[in-house]
Amino acid sequence: MSKGGRRVRIFSALEVANICGVVNQTAINWIRNGHLKAFTTPGGQYRIYAKDLAAFLDKRGMGASGDVLQVMMENANWNSFLIAAEQSVTDSIKTGVEGIFPDYAIIPAYDWFEIGRKITEEKPGFVLLDAELPGVDIHKFISTVKDDPFFGKPYVILLTEDAGLRSGSAADVILSKPLDLVKLKEAVMGLEQQLASTATA
Repeated sequence: MSKGGRRVRIFSALEVANICGVVNQTAINWIRNGHLKAFTTPGGQYRIYAKDLAAFLDKRGMGASGDVLQVMMENANWNSFLIAAEQSVTDSIKTGVEGIFPDYAIIPAYDWFEIGRKITEEKPGFVLLDAELPGVDIHKFISTVKDDPFFGKPYVILLTEDAGLRSGSAADVILSKPLDLVKLKEAVMGLEQQLASTATA
């Protein structure tokens, strides 16, 4: 799968209606009343971007069908890499990460508010998370980000000194501190291969 060739998924009003289990007119009413963001084709048909449908479903607490789950996978930005750690940790490894992933947008986030906002807005394909960042339950955070299709289901790489965090973690990869850039590169290449095989399955 080409990281630069992500397909942008667009839905018709009828497809939205089918996903949500309603009639077509209900989906059209959502659009006309400003509840669901859409654009109009030259032929006058409504079309909805995947990210706007995801936001609509999340806001209303609607369960995600298999179709929506696949869309969220497509919606993740596999060209971006979020470093989620205290500023000193992020600043110390950011240059090295940029060096091994020159084609990726590197997104720094220093606290949980910023991490949550950037994961929601940017939908990075890869998240490097420092387990020692205080303030939340790491296991719960990782599970939420990986299980909720609204976040694009990124790959999570956990960076930790605590061997106890290794058991029961939903992280895709766990690396020890200090960060070994060679191991990080190997881990991401493995995840990229996994992503490519999922896309062609």
